[in-house]
Amino acid sequence: MKKLFFLVSLFTSVVVFAQDNTVKELKQSASRTIAKDASDTTKKLWKKGGFFNINAAQGSLNNWAAGGDKFSLAVNSNLGMYAFYKKDKHSWDNTLDFNLGYLQTTSLSGRKNDDRIDFLSKYGYDIAPKWNVGALVNLRSQLFDGYTYDGSKKTFSSTFLSPAYVLVSPGIEYKSGKGFSAFLSPATVRWTIVANKYLSDRGAYSVDSGKHVKTELGAFATINYFKEFNKNISFKSRMDLFSNYLHNPQNVDLYFTNMLSMRLSKALALTYNVDMIYDDDVRMFGASGKSAGLQVKSMLGVGLMVKF
Repeated sequence: MKKLFFLVSLFTSVVVFAQDNTVKELKQSASRTIAKDASDTTKKLWKKGGFFNINAAQGSLNNWAAGGDKFSLAVNSNLGMYAFYKKDKHSWDNTLDFNLGYLQTTSLSGRKNDDRIDFLSKYGYDIAPKWNVGALVNLRSQLFDGYTYDGSKKTFSSTFLSPAYVLVSPGIEYKSGKGFSAFLSPATVRWTIVANKYLSDRGAYSVDSGKHVKTELGAFATINYFKEFNKNISFKSRMDLFSNYLHNPQNVDLYFTNMLSMRLSKALALTYNVDMIYDDDVRMFGASGKSAGLQVKSMLGVGLMVKF
């Protein structure tokens, strides 16, 4: 009986000791840091991010001898997002930019001073170092009603998809790897859309009266540049050129946008935007109001900037 009791006690001690060691090993395994295998060189397929910037300025006057508006308020915002895909020889770049601005003064009342939505999607296939063949699709329009002003008189001039520019372009692209890229296409189709009936009936944006779409065939180039001078200062630029083979090919349409950003603190930044547009089909300038002209817009502001 004593022998049996001794054997049972010995067996129990061994089991408890084994369990003790097992528990310790499990705890050590759970708490240890897992290092990445050095042979695992898998890269991220997607690179995504963006920024949001909003600037505001307000002023008021009371018994101000020099004159001016009693009240003024200006708010401008800019949202930019990107999603870039890269795998083997395939790449797919997507960007979305949205600008919206509003101005309110005592004499001018309320009006928008900026409204733009710009979506660009581009596919590329590597054929040599720094060279791709591919195609891009671009949509540019605005979201809200817009007006031109002559003194106190305002004239309805734009709204969502009126106008809108849709461009489909196969071509070849050069990427320097240092923030510079150039895409060239000898055969590009561009559609000018005027969905609004009132603007369509007026033949706005050179779309035939009563029609909603104008089709053009031509050559296209887009040049992009992005430079981070340091962690606080960056510059972004894009220039699009389009020549219509079928009508005044020498009058090249221009779309040129630039943004200089300077971070002042973790949340505050100074931004300066300059946009230039020349569209030979937009003939609403000059003394007669029937000539094409260079459109220029510039904005300087200090406000909140968030990157994500």
